[in-house]
Amino acid sequence: MNSQRDPALVVIQLSGGNDALNTVVPYTNGIYQDSRRAIRLEENEVIDLDGKLGLHPSMGPIKDLWDDGNVAIVNGIGYPKPNRSHFRSMDIWHTAESVDVAPDGWLGRTIREIDPNHQNVVAGVNFGRGLPRALHCKGVPVASVGNLATYGLMPDIEDTATRDLALNIFTRMYGPAEGRDAILDAIGETGMSAYLGADILRAAPAQYHSSIEYADNQVAQAMRDIAQVMFADVGTRVFYTQHGSYDTHSGELINHANLWNELSIAVGDFFADLEEHGRGDEAIVMVFSEFGRRIDDNGSGTDHGSGGVAFVMGSNVKGGLYGEYPSLEPIDQVEGDMAYNNDFRGLYSTLLDGWMGVDPHPILGGTFEQFDMIAR
Repeated sequence: MNSQRDPALVVIQLSGGNDALNTVVPYTNGIYQDSRRAIRLEENEVIDLDGKLGLHPSMGPIKDLWDDGNVAIVNGIGYPKPNRSHFRSMDIWHTAESVDVAPDGWLGRTIREIDPNHQNVVAGVNFGRGLPRALHCKGVPVASVGNLATYGLMPDIEDTATRDLALNIFTRMYGPAEGRDAILDAIGETGMSAYLGADILRAAPAQYHSSIEYADNQVAQAMRDIAQVMFADVGTRVFYTQHGSYDTHSGELINHANLWNELSIAVGDFFADLEEHGRGDEAIVMVFSEFGRRIDDNGSGTDHGSGGVAFVMGSNVKGGLYGEYPSLEPIDQVEGDMAYNNDFRGLYSTLLDGWMGVDPHPILGGTFEQFDMIAR
């Protein structure tokens, strides 16, 4: 790795609850075949991994990364006492707290550890609307970008002189001032962070040149924007984006295939972009979802379950299968779901300690068993 650059973590959230059972498929398992009569994937369809498990047929670009030894698959990932609510389960993943409701997100706390004095207002950047709970932390500035090409303050003001005047007023409104109360100070700090972040990030597209042609869909464009910001060398350490919805209660065969086709191609193009720019060893991508789906299909799709799957990808990843694949035997099921075998906080701890160089204990509030998947 270039000694001048710190390692970056790219997190892709599969919103809605990705069906782990049809993502990493136990295609030789009779219980799988009997439980998925409407939506099962056949042996001649899946992309074989080890003679027992195979990837969804739309995951060809990820299989190429697997063949290079750059994909770790964590099977049966989850947490104790699984919750089938989208909102609660995602909140647990976002905050790394499975019992109480935590005030801050795990990545927000990570950024606070990396940059305790808030010297870099773009240490963390979300690509998408709103700010995910994972990135929220009191006093930690995080930029949220809908479209990098048009990102900035007051981009709709086309006249340069008018826009400069408006920005000048903005900076005077939110700049330092004596005698203000705490609320106004907080607003001022947030406003100036937004101003500075916009000013830094809006320059990234003009510096970007690549032969990679990303697809014209939301996740592909987000991955391209992440690459642009990485190559601009503005010190961003945490990148975040979302894809979905993976809430495949109906029409799963078509919808799931389309989703994984978009995501796999986008991830493949992203890593190709990194390699083209000589930056292939600078980023790890983690892909997660709030929960898996039930073992039995519902005739057209699947309902909320547990026992999910996560992917960790990059040239510094020791590829392979991590964690025992959950048993599908009725006696081992959790109310019709796959049980979890691996606490997701163990994966967080692995990435924080082994990749980001950050002590995971104050961020996660405890010690969790790590995976030996980072090659550095």
